[in-house]
Amino acid sequence: RNMPLSRTTDSVTMSSSSIIKVVDCSDHNETEELDLLVPPRKAGKLERIEWFRRKLPEMEILKSTSKSKRFHSRVLELYNSSCSAQFFMVWLSPANSFGPREMLAVDTLFTTNPGACLAILSNSLDSPRGYTILKPLLDRGFNLIAVTLDIPFLVKNTPAEAWLKRLKSGHMDPGSIPLFMNLSDLTRLAVLYKYGGVYLDTDIIFLGDITRLRNAIGAQSIDPKTKIWTRLNNAVMVFDTYHPLMREFLQEYSTTFDGNIWGHNSPYLVSRVIKRVGNKPGFNFTIFAPDAFYPVNWIKIPKLFKKPATTTEAKWVDKTVQDMSKGSYMVHLWNKVTRKIKIEEGSVMYNLISSHCTVCRNITNSHTL
Repeated sequence: RNMPLSRTTDSVTMSSSSIIKVVDCSDHNETEELDLLVPPRKAGKLERIEWFRRKLPEMEILKSTSKSKRFHSRVLELYNSSCSAQFFMVWLSPANSFGPREMLAVDTLFTTNPGACLAILSNSLDSPRGYTILKPLLDRGFNLIAVTLDIPFLVKNTPAEAWLKRLKSGHMDPGSIPLFMNLSDLTRLAVLYKYGGVYLDTDIIFLGDITRLRNAIGAQSIDPKTKIWTRLNNAVMVFDTYHPLMREFLQEYSTTFDGNIWGHNSPYLVSRVIKRVGNKPGFNFTIFAPDAFYPVNWIKIPKLFKKPATTTEAKWVDKTVQDMSKGSYMVHLWNKVTRKIKIEEGSVMYNLISSHCTVCRNITNSHTL
């Protein structure tokens, strides 16, 4: 049922997309907007539905506004800039929480993928404050924009259009998981489907050029005996416009949505669909082995942040840096585990970042804002 793993690169020119969503607002307003997407703690299903129905009129993110209606034209304008590849990230948190760790992700992306274009879908970053935050990268000439998201436009004429209609009816359980997390999962699928390109999480350090990859997704884990993947991840996805697999993902999201189970609409979703699709004709894509996008799992990742204390550890750091630089396109940092961990000077992460970035600010303090 599972697809074979690949470590090869498709040398094909790709059509990709990058998007940013940002909004003009104060810290107070940004916090209020985020709070609208976080259900009351310990609320039951009926309580959540009632809460969501009351809050629905205030949720700008679910509407097409005069600002969000510029989404399509701004994305096309970016992609007409002779990009070597088009990337996008999604940032649905307040602008002031886009910190040094996220800046390193963008910095290493452009350093290792010259000529790339990046759109960050973010209402909060598409603002004067967002411009100030991103200015160190813009000043380097990186082809980057933050753009306010238009979810109704993105899901129009896709299987997810019916899901959004049900959600906005006020009769659907949004789930106990903050809605912005599930909207992020939906957005990455819809943007890839409509524009094609590369979707990337913001907790990634890039180590190599991925502009030649096409129609690819990565395995997070494999069976040590059979070498067949056991779980995929949606933190990195590369697909052509209107790829049939992306449509299957959107259909799965719409028909099996569950806002109460972490990962159900994201890593578990892509794993479910690809197990079902298997080797069916017409679904042409590659599954990369974990060392391509996820060379270190979330349990072992903290070790990469620590400086060596002995000669043996120093040799291990050198070998790990060398192996990853040669065998991986990027390192996923699993921010839920590492966000507050300091990157110590001399560690694996410090060495990888130092040799793959341009601006290189706040490497050791990237765990703080």
